[in-house]
Amino acid sequence: MDIALRPVHDSDLPVFFRQSNDPEALRMAAFTPQDPADRDRFDAHWAHIRSSPEIVARTVLGDGDVVGNAAVYGEAGEREVTYWVDRAYWGKGIATAALRALLAEVDERPLYARVAADNAGSRRVLERCGFVVSARATAYAPARGTEIEELVLTLEG
Repeated sequence: MDIALRPVHDSDLPVFFRQSNDPEALRMAAFTPQDPADRDRFDAHWAHIRSSPEIVARTVLGDGDVVGNAAVYGEAGEREVTYWVDRAYWGKGIATAALRALLAEVDERPLYARVAADNAGSRRVLERCGFVVSARATAYAPARGTEIEELVLTLEG
């Protein structure tokens, strides 16, 4: 599958909204909005993302179809990566390819990522892209309704 990134288009948002409401994907991501089904909040969130010059947000395309999104956000020195790939495409190397493309576009370092400790797939994606576990924490995971262990990973220069 050919993986590419491009700027986010208005037509991507309904796809992102559907993807972000998949119950299994929400559970794995863990650190999600309190109410992912709140479309007004979703739209406001994406309006902020798209209007902020500090956020690099991209649509992930697989063979030309919208399969997810990836972004870098946060304050200088504390910038984080995030990504979301439709569950139908998990395990196909898409998240890894998309993150590598994003990291090639954004040369700032260090970059950080956070992942639920039990999300082995996402941890593998990050480690394949050069991130290493740098800290562990306990944080409230809205999608699970409880505190869980979270890993912080770092990508240095």
